[in-house]
Amino acid sequence: MNIVCVGAGSMAESMIHGWINKRILSPRNISVMNKSDVERLEFLRDEYGVNIVQKEKTELENADFILLAMKPKDVRAALGGIQEHLSPGTVILSVVAGVSIQTIQKLVGDLPVARAMPNTSAKIGKSATGVAWSKQVTLDQQYELRDLLSSIGSVTVVQESQLDAVTAVAGSGPAFVYYFAEAMTEAGVNSGLSLEDATKLVRHTIAGAADMLQQADFKELRKKVTSPNGTTAAGIASLEKNDFKRIIGECIEQASSRSQALGREFE
Repeated sequence: MNIVCVGAGSMAESMIHGWINKRILSPRNISVMNKSDVERLEFLRDEYGVNIVQKEKTELENADFILLAMKPKDVRAALGGIQEHLSPGTVILSVVAGVSIQTIQKLVGDLPVARAMPNTSAKIGKSATGVAWSKQVTLDQQYELRDLLSSIGSVTVVQESQLDAVTAVAGSGPAFVYYFAEAMTEAGVNSGLSLEDATKLVRHTIAGAADMLQQADFKELRKKVTSPNGTTAAGIASLEKNDFKRIIGECIEQASSRSQALGREFE
């Protein structure tokens, strides 16, 4: 299996790392290209042993998968630059937010296209990734896509119409957790802890809770920690008083709406 990464940023690097680390692909089967940053391409070549796409772009012609990993505003130019080199059976795997399968096919023709939304935890092999694909993607290609994406974390197959919600919950989700961690740390300091101690306590509390989330229902876990009239109950009461669930709901809604808007802006 040969893959060409069009775009060479942090997401492409995370995926390359996962593919090589899980032995899904050999470095010799991965090629990278971008618009102009030669130093970045040379770094990836030296760090992982992958290939840089040459001027003739024959790597594109031999590719089974093309990974699109750039900003939405750069998609049109990127696809325009590679379209004539694509083979009929090549699968386009896009991790670009907001750009639809239909739009990509308008630019490259009736090729099989998949859209995935990983998150930055791909760097440590723990991304929560949602993926949707066009009807042209064969069953074998679907299995290969699952293998590629599972090398960076968990994979959930969804309808394309659900990808905006995936973007909000999983794509942006890590940042929301980090923001919550910031707030907990600041509150700990305001309550008398040193910054070092508060940071350590928050970091390990969230890590431990994350492990527990894999083992039981979320609500049941919360109830087990919440003794009647205890400290946790007092804190939960404050969250309820300040409409915490509404705030989170609005956060997800706004992120999802922005994903939709990105698609409209591109088209």
